[in-house]
This record gives sequence, C-alpha cells and structure tokens, in this order.
Amino acid sequence: MPGPLDEPHLNIIPRTVSEQVRIDKILSPPADFSVAQPFEEMPAGAATVRARDTADAFSQPSANMPFADELDFKVGNGLFRKLWVSSPSSTLASDGLGPLFNARSCQRCHLKDGRGHPPEGPDDNAISMFLRVSIPGGDPGAMAEIADYIATAPEPTYGTQLQDFSLPGHAAEYRLQIEYEDVTVALSDGEVATLRRPTYTAADLGYGPLHDEAMLSPRVAPQMIGLGLLEAIPAADILAHTDPNDDDGDGISGRANIVWSAEFDMPMLGRFGLKAGAPTVRHQSAGAFAGDIGISNPLFTDPWGECTSRQSDCRAAPHGDRDDRVYEIDGEGLDLVTFYSRNLAVPARRDVDDRQVLRGKELFHATGCASCHVPSYVTHRLEDQPEQSFQLIWPYTDLLLHDMGDGLADHRPEARATGREWRTPPLWGIGLTEQVSGHSYFLHDGRARSLLEAILWHGGEAQATRDAVIDMPAGDRAALIRFLESL
Repeated sequence: MPGPLDEPHLNIIPRTVSEQVRIDKILSPPADFSVAQPFEEMPAGAATVRARDTADAFSQPSANMPFADELDFKVGNGLFRKLWVSSPSSTLASDGLGPLFNARSCQRCHLKDGRGHPPEGPDDNAISMFLRVSIPGGDPGAMAEIADYIATAPEPTYGTQLQDFSLPGHAAEYRLQIEYEDVTVALSDGEVATLRRPTYTAADLGYGPLHDEAMLSPRVAPQMIGLGLLEAIPAADILAHTDPNDDDGDGISGRANIVWSAEFDMPMLGRFGLKAGAPTVRHQSAGAFAGDIGISNPLFTDPWGECTSRQSDCRAAPHGDRDDRVYEIDGEGLDLVTFYSRNLAVPARRDVDDRQVLRGKELFHATGCASCHVPSYVTHRLEDQPEQSFQLIWPYTDLLLHDMGDGLADHRPEARATGREWRTPPLWGIGLTEQVSGHSYFLHDGRARSLLEAILWHGGEAQATRDAVIDMPAGDRAALIRFLESL
C-alpha cells in the first residue's frame, strides 16, 4: 500500500552512500556562532536570486532555470495574474469565474507573490483572507488508509470555504468581520508588547444561518517563494523530525499530516497550506483555482467551484467548461501555473556576517526555535527539475504539525491536524515582507503586527521558547529579531 514515503510527483535519482555522508556533515547543527555557515547566504542554493530592494523581490524566476524554460515561467505568470470573467463571454480562454469567489485571480490574493493581510478596517475588503468552514462528522471510514484521520464534513449550505464576492444576480456568502481585543505582555527590562486577540464573525450570511456546529478557521494567503524546493525535500528527511510522543523529552512533538492526493489517488505527506493539507504544488494550485476563483480544472472538476447542492442557482448558472478546454483551466494551463509557482525564487540572505545577526542566530538555536524551524535540507536529485535538483536550502521549517496552544487554536481539524495544530511556516524571505507586501502582519490570520508579536503568540509546544524570549535581556531580544529580519 502506498505510504507517506512515496513521492510519485518527483522523478528521483537515488542518493549514493557518499552523497549521504556529505549531506549529513553539511546539515549538522552549527558549533561556532561567530561566523556564518558555508553557503548560508544562498537559502535556495543555486536557485537563489539577488535580493532586490523593490516590491518585486519575490517575483523572480529561479536563478538556475534553463533559458528554454523561461517562456513557461512567463506564461505561467500571465495565467497567475489573469483576471477571470463570468460566462458566457467572448473571451473563452478566460471565462468561468465564480459564480461565488474570493478573488478574480491568483495575484489578487498573493499580491506580488507575497503575503495577504486581514482587512485594515470596515471599509477594506478581505480579498487576501477568508474563512474555511466544516462541521464535525463525515464518514469515519472514508480515509481508512490514513491513521488518526479526523473525519469532518462540509458545512451543508456553504461547503468548505466562505466566498465574499459573487457575480451579479448571486448573493455573496458572507462578509468577514473582525474585532480585536488588546492583550498586554510584560517583557524583561521594562519593555511591554501589546498583542491583538481577534474574534471572527461570518456576517451578512447570504444563504441562511450556518450549521450549529460550524467550525470556522481564518486563513491569510501565504507568500509563494521556494515552493518547488519544499516539494523536493525528501519525505524521509521530513519524517525523520517527527516525534509524536516526545520521546526525546524536549517538549516538541511534531507530527506529519498525511492527506489524500487528488492528483495520484493515494495518501501522501502534506507539505502545503497552513495545516499541511496539500501534498504537492499542483494539488495546492488546483484547489485554489476551484475554491478561491471558482475555476474547474483536471483535479477539481466541478464548474461551479464551491457551490453546494443547496445553492441551486449557483450550480445552474452558465459556466465556462463546455469548450475545447474541457475544464475552465485545462491541464496545460494548470501545469504552467504550477511551474511558475514552483520556481518563484528565494532572495539571498542579507547581513549573514553581522555581529548582531550572528548573536540572534545563536539565540534562535539556544532557545529551541530551530527544533521546529529546522534550518536546512538537501533536496532530492531529480531527473527533470534542474532548478530544484540536489540543492542545499535554508527554509527554516520542518513542514510538520505542532500544537501551538489555545491562543492560536482554530478548533477546526484538517486531515490528521487537530484544531490546535499548525504547520511550521518557512521563514525564508520573512524579513522582506513589508517591502514586498506593504505590511508586517504574520501568523495564519495576520493578527501579529511584527515578528515579536508573532513569537509572543506561540504557545503549546512553543511555550517554553516564547517564555525564554520574554525573559531574555532586551538586547538579546533585539538581536533575535534582527536575525529573523535577515532571512
């Protein structure tokens, strides 16, 4: 039976024994924090690009991309940016939008290929943020192949995702309403931080009340860089960091999310999404087309996107799937968007030799941050993906699920992920967030307005690390943040 170590999305050339010895040596934890490690300034290996000082820093192709593939990257970029229109339309290659949707293009959520943000106020829309929704239950035997799978079911009226835009003649599903409460945290050396605790409401529901047991989870669109490299990390190397029973006693018990692949019809290791709910970049891209824009594709074939059987007008509306494309975006188009998404390059590190940055790096390791934000890997050697093949990369993630405590809990399971668990997000590029996205909002719902606030929201398995940051001298805290900003 296929299992989480199977990687049918990759054409892998097995490592030799001598290669594995070299890899183990270069991935060993640093012993000297007075100097940068070899190749640390190139977080994506040979795919790393020069760090630009503009908002286009996340929109460059892999530096090692063969010239012959650059056209595919540019066409994929065009499809990523394309504004979809409603059916019927004279622009047959671009029709099929909605009828219910969160955005008209991929770029509208991932502006400049960076992070989305929560609404800035009552007059701002939530175009790069939405609420996932489900109810407890479902068929417990539907995923018998996946141990510890938590069965849920779509909300009967609204499906699995709430859409806040609609075509004329159709009501939008809701309006995202957020209220914040200030929470003060006392830090060492007399410093004080103020966090904002959000409360989410699905207001102005367009199709009646939600189910009494509806579970809502806020999601901000994540940055797009380095996805192909994360996809090329050997599954065995990711699973080597799992410790579900905390056998080593360090308080960290990362678990893998195992999910069903719509692409390969088998269980696979989840890597993408805020709870690691998608196994491949292609799967994640196809799911976003269907759920966010209402665009059918070879993996998610319904032309009405997320419309449920109770939304009969939506299902009966004109759709764009009855032409030569077969689906509203065909397999070739989906492959081009996938290629583009795989090859959005990671910018080079800055200030790797700076004394304060090096001190911050030492604290990052000493306080246990690196237990979840695992610094480096070497990707598979691949037959047909030179950009991702055999690269030493520094993403600072284990791609595993961790209990982050009550403060960050959304109380909504996803596959094997519980309502308190989230995937460790990659940290590469995080210091360029404000430059690219125009804001410094972090975490799954953008509640943190700075990197320090993001750390202070950590709980559960990360509680001890969070407390260490609170208690460390103010100068060390500043050094830790400076290190993160260099990534």
